[in-house]
Formats: sequence, C-alpha cells, structure tokens
Amino acid sequence: MSRITRHAFPSLTMTSQPKSAITSLPRNIWVLTLVSYFNDVSSEMLASLLPLFLFNVLGAPTSIIGLIEGIIETTAGLLKIFFGWLSDRLGERKWLAVAGYALSTLSKPLLFFADSWLWVLGARFGDRAGKGLRTAPRDALLADSVNEKNRGLAFGLHRAGDTAGAATGLLVALVVVWVTQKNSLELTRPTFNTLVLLNIIPAALAVLGLALGVRETTKDGQRVTGHASRIHDPHSESPSARTQFDSRFKIFLIIIVLFALGNSSDAFLILRAQTVGLPVLGVLGMMLTFNVIYTLLSGPAGALSDKVGRRQLIVGGWCLYGLIYLGFARVTAGWQAWGLMAVYGIYYALTEGVAKAYVADLVRAEQRGTAYGLFNAVIGLTALPASLIAGVLWQGAFSWKGFGPAAPFYFGAALAILASTLLIWSVPAKPSG
Repeated sequence: MSRITRHAFPSLTMTSQPKSAITSLPRNIWVLTLVSYFNDVSSEMLASLLPLFLFNVLGAPTSIIGLIEGIIETTAGLLKIFFGWLSDRLGERKWLAVAGYALSTLSKPLLFFADSWLWVLGARFGDRAGKGLRTAPRDALLADSVNEKNRGLAFGLHRAGDTAGAATGLLVALVVVWVTQKNSLELTRPTFNTLVLLNIIPAALAVLGLALGVRETTKDGQRVTGHASRIHDPHSESPSARTQFDSRFKIFLIIIVLFALGNSSDAFLILRAQTVGLPVLGVLGMMLTFNVIYTLLSGPAGALSDKVGRRQLIVGGWCLYGLIYLGFARVTAGWQAWGLMAVYGIYYALTEGVAKAYVADLVRAEQRGTAYGLFNAVIGLTALPASLIAGVLWQGAFSWKGFGPAAPFYFGAALAILASTLLIWSVPAKPSG
C-alpha cells in the first residue's frame, strides 16, 4: 500500500526526513491518506463553487452565505466533541470514522435538488454532521498509529493527501466548467448539477477504503500507541487523572478561538476574487494553485515540525495569514487575488497538519479522541460568529450597508497578529508518548 500511495503522490516523499522515516510509517497512515484523497476529490468538486452557486444562481446575500457556513461548522464542532469523547470511551475509532464518511456521502446528492438556500443548508448540514462524526476519531486513530518522533510527518502526509485530492477535484470541476459554460463570469445550474452527480463516485471510494483498509488500534480494551512500542492501560490511573487536560492545551484552545474569530469561511476569499473580476474558471484555477502548493509543502512542513518545533511553524503561518488577509483587503485585480491564494497555500501547509500534531504533543494518548474533538470543535463553533461577522462587515445587515468587501479581511488580519503574539508567549509543548 505504501508503494502505491507514494506513486500516486510523489511529492509527499519529498521531505527533510530520512527515507527510512517515510517507509517506516504504518499501513494506517497510508490508507487514511488515500481515504482523505478520495474524499477531497469529491468535496472540492463542489466546495469552491458552492458560494458562487448561492450567490449567482440562488441570489443569496453574503450574510446568508456567512450564516450557512457558520451553522454547519458549529454543528460539526459540537459533534466533534461528543464523538471524540465517545471514541475514547469505547476505545475504538474506526467505525465512527466510517459512519461519518458514509453520512457525508449520502448528504451531498441532495444539492442536486436545491432551489433555495435552505436546501443548501440542509445538504451541507448532513455533510458537516458526517465530518463532525468522523474527524476526531480519525485524527486520534492517526495519532495512535504512529510514534511521536514521526508524528508531524504523519499528519503532514495526511494533509498532503487530503489536499492532493482537493487539487484533483478542482481539476475535474475546471474541465466540467470549461465544457459546459466556457469562460463565463457567473456559475450556471447545469454545470453545478453535473458536478453534484460526479462527486458521488470518489466519495463512495473513500468510505470503502476506510472500511476495508484501516485497522483499529485497540485490542482487548487497551490502546496501542506508535508501532505497538508500548501499551497504555487507561485503567491504571484515576478517573480525574485521565480526564484532566494539561494547562498548555487549555491555553492553546483559547488562543485558537481568538484566531478563529477572524478566520471566516474561505467562501469570502472566493467571493472577493470574483468581485475584482476573476471568472468561474479563474476561481477554479486560483483554488487549484492553492491546493497544489498546499500539497507540495504539507509533508515537508510536518517533517520540519518534528525537528524545529511545531509552535514556531504555527506562529509563522499565522503571521503569514495576517499579511495575506491585508492583501485581500486591498486587492484590485483578479491576478492579485490568484497570487495571494497561492501564498495562502503556504499558510495552510505550515499550520493545518502541524497544529493537529501539536495537539497530540499536549495530551496523553488516552485523551486524544476528546482532545481532537475539543480542538476541532472550538474552530467549528467559532466559525458561526466569524462568518456572520465577515458577512455583516462586508454587506451589513437590515438597513446598515456595512463597511465593504475589505472590512472582514482587515479584521481577520488583526486577530491573526494578536493570536500569534499570544502563542509566542505561551509555554511550549513537550511531546507526549
């Protein structure tokens, strides 16, 4: 499986880690990477076009788009807490993750029938509920399957596979848009519906791959960590010791909330690019560029975090995010938005997989499901106010007209710099077992 996956994603092996670190990664890491690849092929056929579908086809205002994005991410966030805790409680991760991927797969075809933003909300609600069900158990399963020395590499590889799938999905979407509507500025319903039907195939492959290819990391109620290098018995500690999180993890969650308040949905970046003249094909090309850069750099960034520390990379990524958002506030042409989105891929590579590896550094193995549930939940729960704030700052609400399209990006840049400063002052993590 590892040879096949490396052939499918040749860039994933281009890391600063020795070759033995790549080849020593267990089967679960490679299969989970492949599962995320297929799932994101499916998701990204639609994700970049959904805000355009709402805005161009259904005529929804930015405040409604922000509301939809906020509600679905909040739903996912709440579910991540519960199912992360449940995976710790049951001592099993795999089948919760399978159920989550299956729910998302069944929800996406509902978009074919959408004739109002409420239909979109319903379909997206089911999709994100599936994400809420699967994310924490899957991340804990990934962390359980590898030792701490290769943890950053494993999460970076997984994010690279995820993003390679997104790039593939965008390529499919780009071809469909070119064939059906050429270089039109606005999205059409027939184009969108064609992609809704096509996305079912890779989504189903992701579910089958996870169900058949991944091995559970528990045995007889005991959690196996790393390469079965040690077995942790959760019954050897008192209940209070097992549930009490380190203060460093709590501080990190607080800082994440602050950053996430300014991190509105990427739908606003897409809408911003369209407002300065980028057509639908250009939007897809812009997002493809973003995902290619994210794919190429995620593995090396994760491996680098194993050597120099994760906190440093997260701080650097957040500072870069602030500069990118300042650029989007002042952008005046489509090519400028495209260039900024390319740099945005660097930010994602420096932070997404690295932050998840950092969470594993901050908590004990038997807490990982709950910890990932909380980590993903605070991001999801903050998405509602973040996206509502962005939509209202842009177009206002009721009789107020808002501050214009630059406002949400100035707001996001300010909070990113503040969060970076606080993270620099926080206590660094010592990798856990």
